[in-house]
Amino acid sequence: MISEESKAELLEVALEAARQAGELLRDGRPADLAVAATKSSPIDVVTEMDIAAEKLITGLLAERRPEDGLLGEEGADTPGTSGVRWVVDPLDGTVNYLYGLPSWGVSIAAEYRGETVVGVVAAPMRGETYHAVLGGGAWLGGERLACRADAPLDQALLSTGFAYVQTRRAHQAEVVRRIIPLVRDIRRGGSAALDLCDVAAGRLDGHYERGLNPWDLAAGELIAREAGALTGGRPGEPASGELTLAASPAVFASLQPLLEEAGAWHD
Repeated sequence: MISEESKAELLEVALEAARQAGELLRDGRPADLAVAATKSSPIDVVTEMDIAAEKLITGLLAERRPEDGLLGEEGADTPGTSGVRWVVDPLDGTVNYLYGLPSWGVSIAAEYRGETVVGVVAAPMRGETYHAVLGGGAWLGGERLACRADAPLDQALLSTGFAYVQTRRAHQAEVVRRIIPLVRDIRRGGSAALDLCDVAAGRLDGHYERGLNPWDLAAGELIAREAGALTGGRPGEPASGELTLAASPAVFASLQPLLEEAGAWHD
């Protein structure tokens, strides 16, 4: 078990790292920002600011927590010896950021022996920072968060995301075609971390997505769960790259079997 004092220390470090990275991204974005590299496809991009933000975060963590492990989207991967591993997305919503859209954030989670115990998501263009500690609730600044009250599925507002690999996104569009007649509507925000926080804040009834990486979901999934949402993947499975679902309990119970039937967990 990890002590409450240790969780509080991890939260303090995560908040500071997210604050500094968020300020760098908000204030340091060059007017001529361009693509620095691509990942899964030519439209799955990395900018120089993704790289700079991860460098800032990893440097701060190395200074403050030198014995911890680290997994970062832009390549950082060290095992550590303390039992703590940081899971970092320095810029979730890179395409939004590239185009000057405000829906992007910095996502930082701390795991202890494989369990997420702290999550922080900073959304600088919103002026918001979400955080959660395992067992301590989810918070937006000083306000405790709660997911929306249960609603029938046909009154649920959902969000989702699409991969940057064409074959996968074609199937994801087919899943949306099957689900959208059954719900109030579906949004596509472009940042899974913020979508999961919006579930926590009651701005969405649920979010589902295939293809998320650990750094995309670790912090936001804890924040949603600590706000009272149910989280998972396929029936009986945890949230994963195969499928991530977070929703108010009644919406989760109705939506999960529909996603299974629609094949939302495969290409």
